Amino acid sequence: MSVPYAPVMSVDRPNLLFITLDEFRAECLSAAGHRVVRTPALDDLCAQGVRFARHYGQAAPCGPGRAALYTGTYQMNNRVVMNGSPLDDRFDNLARAARRSGYDPVLFGYTDQAIDPRTVADDDPRLQTYEGVLPGFRCELDLTRGREAWADWVRSQGYEMPVDPEKGLATEPDRPAEVGVSAFLTDRFLEWLPAQEEPWFVHMSHLRPHPPFAAAGEWATAYDRSAVDLPIAAGSDIHPLHEFLLSISYFAAPADEAGQREMRAQYYGMISDVDQQLGRVWQALRESGQWDNTIVVVTSDHGEQLGDHGMVQKMGWFEESFHIPLIIRDPRKSESAGTVIDSFSEAVDVFPTLCEMLHEPVPRQCDGRSLTPFLDGVVPEEWRDAAFWEFDWRFFTPGRHGAQWPGDRRSAGHQLTVRRSGEVGYVQFADGEALVYDLAADPTWRTMLRDPERAWAEARAMLAWRAQHTDRTLTGTFLP
Repeated sequence: MSVPYAPVMSVDRPNLLFITLDEFRAECLSAAGHRVVRTPALDDLCAQGVRFARHYGQAAPCGPGRAALYTGTYQMNNRVVMNGSPLDDRFDNLARAARRSGYDPVLFGYTDQAIDPRTVADDDPRLQTYEGVLPGFRCELDLTRGREAWADWVRSQGYEMPVDPEKGLATEPDRPAEVGVSAFLTDRFLEWLPAQEEPWFVHMSHLRPHPPFAAAGEWATAYDRSAVDLPIAAGSDIHPLHEFLLSISYFAAPADEAGQREMRAQYYGMISDVDQQLGRVWQALRESGQWDNTIVVVTSDHGEQLGDHGMVQKMGWFEESFHIPLIIRDPRKSESAGTVIDSFSEAVDVFPTLCEMLHEPVPRQCDGRSLTPFLDGVVPEEWRDAAFWEFDWRFFTPGRHGAQWPGDRRSAGHQLTVRRSGEVGYVQFADGEALVYDLAADPTWRTMLRDPERAWAEARAMLAWRAQHTDRTLTGTFLP
């Protein structure tokens, strides 16, 4: 695609392209050594930027994961515990920060943030959906409400599409990739781009590789099923929560090998499809003269079990649901191109990083820290030695105890927090139980640590983490 213009470039006012790829596992990059999936566009970005190899999301599913990403806060502070949990309007976010910095933050896609009901009238239609748009964004392409905008366009191109657009995702292999949901979003961005005369801030929020496991067009058959890797089997000692999740068909992976290979091949196909679309974006930015004035950040909201431990989707405590990619390419930091960072980083670090890039103060609410020193080849002092994530499943078991909140608070026990260090995975349940995995001996999270002293040290470290990150809205403010 040729874009016949070249806007004035500014080092102090770069474009910022913030991309999320929904449900993307960190290792599914050929740049990260994956032996099956091919991601040339993302590999190109890694070669020109910095890849954070130990990057983790803070929560699942989408709403909680994105609340942490957009606000820089842990779930224990933002309290978005499920899709539909309102995001308290008091929280600052990356769109509001960009607007304060003089940008017009534009969204292509969705953000899955339920509106704070205290800020709107009782009959506001936004109260009827968890797929709200994060405050601060101007929505250029709305892919909420079941992806209706995409479904209507597909029909206008002469293709059949189920009345329920969500089911249309499952029929993507029946249509060319050029009319797939990933291509549709990319087309709309590329149509919008040539008219921009000022530096821009864009959030491109891609749906794929989110299930259903059905890649568009030729990508549905791009990977040889016999070459696809098989998932990690469930361990012999299954925790009751793990067993409960396996009992829900929505979370249960195919039991047969053929089904597992098909699922993974479709997932890899969706990744390669969206990777090809990103390649089109890189090319358009180069041809328009904007590539060297555009910061690109690529990440995800959470991961995908993909059959590991017998499950699909994202939940529980296993690493596959929370280990996600983060690639940052800042053209002003060319000396760090191709760097891979092995220090632990978290989704809550992204908002502070963007604030520094926009020359905006980092809000007091942020639990994360800016990653910009890593872009200069510097490891900050006293950097974290572990990553944390949380999972709340109280809404998976409605009516389990009968009594209503606040009279009966037992549903609050349906929560867990994970501390993942280099050698140990410590899982603390809100009811007091704990699981401690020996990741040095077995990185698949199936072998328990038999060292009580080390387990107690991990518990103390988690207590310290919670104490250090408790909400501090008015902390440091004193009245005379």
